[in-house]
Amino acid sequence: MEDLIGKNGLVQKLIGGMVEQMLEQELEEHLGYSKHDSCGTGSGNNRNGRSSKTVQGSSGPIDIEVPRDRNGDFDPQIVKKGQRSISSFDEKIISMYVRGLSTRDIQDHVMEIYEANIFPTSISNITNKIMDVARDWQSRPLEKIYPIAYFDAIHFKMRQNGKVVNKAAYTCLGIDLSEKKDVLGLWIGESEGAKFWLSVFTELKNRSVEDILIACVDGLKGLPDAIQAVFPETEIQLCVIHMVRNSIKYVAHKNSKELWQI
Repeated sequence: MEDLIGKNGLVQKLIGGMVEQMLEQELEEHLGYSKHDSCGTGSGNNRNGRSSKTVQGSSGPIDIEVPRDRNGDFDPQIVKKGQRSISSFDEKIISMYVRGLSTRDIQDHVMEIYEANIFPTSISNITNKIMDVARDWQSRPLEKIYPIAYFDAIHFKMRQNGKVVNKAAYTCLGIDLSEKKDVLGLWIGESEGAKFWLSVFTELKNRSVEDILIACVDGLKGLPDAIQAVFPETEIQLCVIHMVRNSIKYVAHKNSKELWQI
């Protein structure tokens, strides 16, 4: 969980990177020309580096770099001057990374974040930049071998089409041969199921993963079969935390603390 939503975890990196991309596009709209474009020569205003800023997200503080213009009249909208919290649109930014979102889906998210306070053409340009960033992260090539990979789903509620609905965030945390942790992917589904997990494993295979030595999973029925359908030599290890949680159901409450200490 710490690798996903903790300090410097995946969620914070996704949110910080997405916000910075949106700020860059805002500045481009403000200046009227793209970075390194010759149209900027003699335009009267140019890019002038970046300033560091820390904002509060729902998972903790996030460090971002805010681009500046030389005239000092750039007024960003995604993170306004003096604004210190972006927790209101964390989950919208995360959902932009979900596999299968169309351009229109992301455009709707962007409009909600900006509250339709910028021109439609700007919304479209920001959407295009976000789509490129999302595709790059979702399809990046992975290592050929992971000694250990952890597969689990985090269940949460989010607002969709004016209603609060349940979602499952499928997560895969891999440990490579150099003992480095890496979140290999994040997928959103309606609920946790072995059939969806099978599509996740197939995608990992298509992104260059040849073998996973040990897969640490919960007790979801059909999950081991889904793994071994794609990675037949993988050894399945039931997560100790899930084993203890399942055992707790059969222990009196007054004795549960003692069980956790075993």
